[in-house]
Amino acid sequence: MTTNTVLLIVLSLGIALAVSFYHYLYKAKSRSKVTLLLAFLRFFTVFGLLLLLINPIISRKTIETIKTPLPIVIDNSASIKDLKADKSALEVLEKLKSNSALANKFEVQSYQFDQDFLPSDTIDFKGKQSNLDVVAKNLKNIYKNQHFPTVLISDGNQTSGEDYVFGFNPDNKVYPIAVGDTTTYLDLKVAQLNVNKYAFHKNKFPVEVFLNYSGTKSVNATFKITQGNSLLTEQTVAFSPTQKSATLNVLLPADKVGLQILRATISSKEPEKNTYNNTKNFAVEVIDQKTEVALVSAMAHPDLGAIKRAIETNVQRKVTILKPNEVKSLVNYNVLILYQPTVEFKSLFEQNANAKINTWIITGNDTDFTFLNQNQTSFSFRMSGQKEDYLASFDSQFNLFALDNIGFEQFPPLENKFGTITAKDNANTLLSSTIRNIATNQPLLSFTENQGVRSAFLFGENIWKWRAESFVAKKSFADFDIFLDKTIQYLTSNKARKSMVVNHERFYNSGEGIEITAQYFNKNYELDEKARLTIAVSNTKTKQVKNYDLLRTTNAFQANLDGLAAGTYKFTVKELNSNSSYSSSFEVLDFDIEKQFVNPDWNKLNQLATQTQGKAFLPNQLDTLIKQLLDDESYKAVQKTIVKKSPLIDWIWLLILIALSLAAEWFIRKYNGLL
Repeated sequence: MTTNTVLLIVLSLGIALAVSFYHYLYKAKSRSKVTLLLAFLRFFTVFGLLLLLINPIISRKTIETIKTPLPIVIDNSASIKDLKADKSALEVLEKLKSNSALANKFEVQSYQFDQDFLPSDTIDFKGKQSNLDVVAKNLKNIYKNQHFPTVLISDGNQTSGEDYVFGFNPDNKVYPIAVGDTTTYLDLKVAQLNVNKYAFHKNKFPVEVFLNYSGTKSVNATFKITQGNSLLTEQTVAFSPTQKSATLNVLLPADKVGLQILRATISSKEPEKNTYNNTKNFAVEVIDQKTEVALVSAMAHPDLGAIKRAIETNVQRKVTILKPNEVKSLVNYNVLILYQPTVEFKSLFEQNANAKINTWIITGNDTDFTFLNQNQTSFSFRMSGQKEDYLASFDSQFNLFALDNIGFEQFPPLENKFGTITAKDNANTLLSSTIRNIATNQPLLSFTENQGVRSAFLFGENIWKWRAESFVAKKSFADFDIFLDKTIQYLTSNKARKSMVVNHERFYNSGEGIEITAQYFNKNYELDEKARLTIAVSNTKTKQVKNYDLLRTTNAFQANLDGLAAGTYKFTVKELNSNSSYSSSFEVLDFDIEKQFVNPDWNKLNQLATQTQGKAFLPNQLDTLIKQLLDDESYKAVQKTIVKKSPLIDWIWLLILIALSLAAEWFIRKYNGLL
């Protein structure tokens, strides 16, 4: 409070005293208690009003104690219950939460995790996945730039996410409590099985199998792969206390077309505590055709390798990179990708005029647009010699096939010559172009169809940067590769468009997400947003039928069928207004990843503790952990002095008291006949 303010308050005090004295004491013939009370009320009213006019700033100091956070994270996955550690895990959690000494030193906060990270409101140990990496990421976001310990109650068995050992901040100690029986039991396990979803008829397809062993003696195990009652392969694998893993590579024949369900099994004469993880079902769809794609370019460019790798992630596709003069015949190809055509492509265009193979034309800085104007009828080009960078803008109304926006707007720009691109035919544009966030109203990626021949046009080079950016953003090429695969899928098919298009897998693992998407088109082949789609799913064995509504997404309808038991299912998607329908089937394979464990992963939890300078404990060592946390001097509460400044006019109670004072003075004067 400044000196001027203090002087004004003193002056106000004098004025209030003078007014009160003049009105009630100077003129008064007697100084009764009523007169003195009225004088006080007048003094308080005048002084209060003058204080409000002066409006001094009032400062208040408060001391706040900030404790170190102590997150306690418990594993809510089903493996805890399978290891019969659910009761001990809950007991550990309750003891830590109810410990008064810890509550005095730390800000104790409890969380739970399975595939997600949540507050520990309801713990039921029914999580279908264990993702310890999500714990590390969420704690970093919640407690940014803070120094704190973490207590992790878990069996350490992770089934999804990145390796959690190096996911936690190494500067913040982690104290894992390993729940479950750590006694080593003899256990044989099919740990992982890698196989392509598709194989080609009359070929052989590879299967890579990883086998694990836990035990204290040497064992000879038998590994076999069967299909129904047929034995496809069998071999003996030796394990010992020093040889605890084996990798097998097997070639199996693809003799039958269609979905083939197979079973990999490992067994021995020794008894095991858990035999569920001895078997793993898998499926392969055997197909009798393959899409041949000719990628033709007269130049070397990084785009060629990126396009080839992306397309060939689908084993049904094979890409051959050729120069224009190397293409002798188009008979063996289903799709042509013409990269930056020039006059060298003249014979190729002439051949395709008769072959009528679906084509994808990609332009760039070295494209001869005069040649393109003469040899295709979908677009006309008026281009300059100047280069320009074009950013992508996704059109959510695109309806040729279902595709989500994979972040096209965040991708690096493509390079093409500057100019005007005009569509001659009806073109469906998936991506339009922008220059420095200004829309050009011109296509970047468009599709056309003329007399049954389909074409795609990408107006820009350096699409390899898109694939790289997709990997940086998602840690996977999958989104970009699916985008290119659907482009090729559209070009591969010459069938007339259907009013209903349904996308689904032929088989799923139980516990995985089961999503079925559908699109419904009106007579003009526009996506009908008012369509009402339902799906009826029937188990072929139990005959139980479940009905779902498909919910609207950006450019499709979607049904989530998670939770279906293992078995074969038939389903029918129906549009209620038109009665259009689509029927098919899929198989849910029996596999529960949370039942694969017989012990907690003590080594991994101990490695995490060492990495963060913490220490791993067992439930019976809980008192030792609490003592260590309490004795650790690096975690101290911090006291902060907080000064809050507020103007007097914000004090609502002062206004109320002034009003009461005025009212009391008026009533007392009225009662005593002084008015």
